[in-house]
Parts: sequence; C-alpha cells; structure tokens
Amino acid sequence: MPTCYRHSDRETGVACSNCERPICPDCMTTTPVGMRCPECARDRTQVRSLQSLERQPTLTYALIGINVIVALGVFLGGGVLFGYGAVSRGTVAQGEVWRVLTAGFLHGGMLHLAFNMFALYILGGLLEPAIGRLRFALIYFVSLLAGSFGALLLQPTGFTIGASGAVFGMMSAAIVVMRNRGINPMESGLGVWLGLNLAITFLIPGISIGGHLGGLVGGGLAAVLLFEIGDRVRVPAIVPTAAVAALGGLAVAGSLAISGG
Repeated sequence: MPTCYRHSDRETGVACSNCERPICPDCMTTTPVGMRCPECARDRTQVRSLQSLERQPTLTYALIGINVIVALGVFLGGGVLFGYGAVSRGTVAQGEVWRVLTAGFLHGGMLHLAFNMFALYILGGLLEPAIGRLRFALIYFVSLLAGSFGALLLQPTGFTIGASGAVFGMMSAAIVVMRNRGINPMESGLGVWLGLNLAITFLIPGISIGGHLGGLVGGGLAAVLLFEIGDRVRVPAIVPTAAVAALGGLAVAGSLAISGG
C-alpha cells in the first residue's frame, strides 16, 4: 500500500487524479474533475475537503485497540473467548443476544485481524474526522449488528466472527458521504476497493457472505439516513440519529427472529 507523499507514515489507497501522487484524507480536496492533492488543487476554485473537521480519529484507534486486546485474550486464554462471543443461530435462540455484538470483536487468526484492522484504520481515518465521533460510532455499530444479522440469515449452522461486517459498512457509508459532498467515489479509488473486496467475498471459500453483505447494506442505510435524508429534510438532528439507532435495533430483532429466539 503506498503512503501519502506529504505524510510518509500514512498509508492510503487514494491518488491525486491529476499528478497521481498518493494522498491521505488530510490532503484530499475535490474538484469537478476528481480528487486532487493540495498543489494540484491550488489552481482550482471552490474546492472542498472530505475531512471538513480537523479532529483525530480517536474512536477508530480505540476500536482497533479493543480488537487487538481481545485477540490477545483469545491467544492467552486458548480460545475460550470464542465460546462466549461467537454468534450462531443456536446461541442466539438460547437468549445469548450479546453475541451479535461480541462476534464483531473476535477474529480467527492474525491475518484475519490484521486485514480488518488495516481497513478500519484507513476508513476510520477518512470518515471519523469528517463526520464526527457520534455519527461514526452509530454507523460502525449498526454495520456490525447488520453484519451479524446477515450472517445468521445466510448461515443456518455454525459460528461467525469478525469485524468484516462493520468494515464493509464503513465502505458503503464512505461512498454515501463522498457523494453527499460532491466527491466521485470511483475517482477516489474507494469504489474499486469495494469491488475487489466483494469479489473476494464471493470467490474465496469460508468467508461470511451474509456478514459482509449485511454490514454493507446496514452501513449504507445508516449513512443515507444521516446524510442524504438528514441533510435534505428539515427535522431536528436527533431524528435521523434516532432512526439509525432504530435500524440497529431492527438488526438485533431480525437476528432474534431468524434464530427463533
């Protein structure tokens, strides 16, 4: 993965559409002809940055830290945490509803963990400063819960773990936010990244298709409620926020219903 030409410690999948140098979220601006680096954007007028708020993605770092700590706990505990946190129809039917949340913090190995945390690092660094911690948290956890619902819906037996549902939700949410702010997701590289991940989802055995698609749909719907509908309909800010929270509740209710709980 290339690093930003202005911040060598930041990996990014986005490149300037003019000079093709890699740029991180802090350096991104958008013009009518695509994403531009600061130098190429200087000659353009009315440019806007995706990261409209100068804030550190502290919640993103916290989520990564929790996932790593849990992974260490699994390693040191010999996998005991899997028995208490992985989600399946049978366990949810027995009333262990918390698993629809805890499953999103468990991983099947270091590669699984590393891939999801790298994606979360990139997407969180892009989204959280731009939309704020509250809305980022809402989208993340709704995506996670929707991913668990999707996994249960398409996988009648067996257990599911991983933050992939939340990661896919972040991808679809980022696309909605970009479009809302006049940025072409395809020119940013995010559309291609999503397409590649969807291809991997369907082509490689053992991946939770339901978990990925559930998270993708949940995150996209949450972002639409917050930014497309929330920005266009004149209602108090609490209304779209409550609607997204209700969406998470529906995902949990759906998990219970499909499991027979």
